[in-house]
Amino acid sequence: MVNLYTPRLNQEQIALLPTDKDVTFYEEHGWYISKKVIPDEMIDAAILASEKFYRGERDVKLPYSTGYSNWKPGDGDAIRNNEFVSLQNNVLRQFALQPIIGAIAARLTRSKSIRLFEDQLVYKAPHGEDGKGVVGWHTDHAYCSTCTSNKLLAAWIPFHDCDKSRAPLVVIDGSHKWSGNEHLRCFNQQNLKEIEQKFSQIGQRIVEVPMTLKKGQISFHHCKTIHGSYHNYSDSFRLAIAVHLQDDDNCYQVFWNPQGKRIHHFLDSICHKLPNGDPDYSDLEIFPVLWSAEDR
Repeated sequence: MVNLYTPRLNQEQIALLPTDKDVTFYEEHGWYISKKVIPDEMIDAAILASEKFYRGERDVKLPYSTGYSNWKPGDGDAIRNNEFVSLQNNVLRQFALQPIIGAIAARLTRSKSIRLFEDQLVYKAPHGEDGKGVVGWHTDHAYCSTCTSNKLLAAWIPFHDCDKSRAPLVVIDGSHKWSGNEHLRCFNQQNLKEIEQKFSQIGQRIVEVPMTLKKGQISFHHCKTIHGSYHNYSDSFRLAIAVHLQDDDNCYQVFWNPQGKRIHHFLDSICHKLPNGDPDYSDLEIFPVLWSAEDR
């Protein structure tokens, strides 16, 4: 195991890191739920920052206004999906870059350091209706096919307690080991059962596990773990941030889809370039380090 002792984590935080048994569980099942690791006051500040973001307030403006999910007032409230919020709001950036998030991810992936890849703020309105508010089954790998690493993972952090009625993230247990799911891009497909039938037809056993969390807990899932979420049936909105993380070995690769089209990630257009012209996924302005063994 990587030694994760670092001055940036206090002794209380170090005690909250995954055990060897937890790491083995993650490797077998493709997901992990942490203990309470984020203080309430940080989450409360993130909620206020989210409200300002939804009102259109920005600390930094991205150079482009298209090419990514960017909910605006008037777009409807069933699901608000805003990508790259940590590049636009200073409080949400501080929240997403907490060293404890990176340290947990480093231990789960047995990595020496963890960098941010991207993030998204997702809101679901209360009292979800049929046909609205569902996030379809997908894998994160399908949306980052220009990455070389198979150890990418995401931290899903609700800003409140999240029980089954409040649209928690739902993962399909062990699905990161299935073949053929690396390009599953059904985020916007509302009929989850229809997608599940395709899994059943190829003999896969479907075990859904809702990530029911208390405020301050985090769920982590492997980039090839199939996941989605159901309607928010509760009386309260659901607000969460997904922090997508890359290990130290990850870098850019050229990727062509089956139709022969070269795939580009939005961040390719704003990060620094390598001498050969490829995007630099270690550009610390866009992909900062959350945690590194060298800092200990």
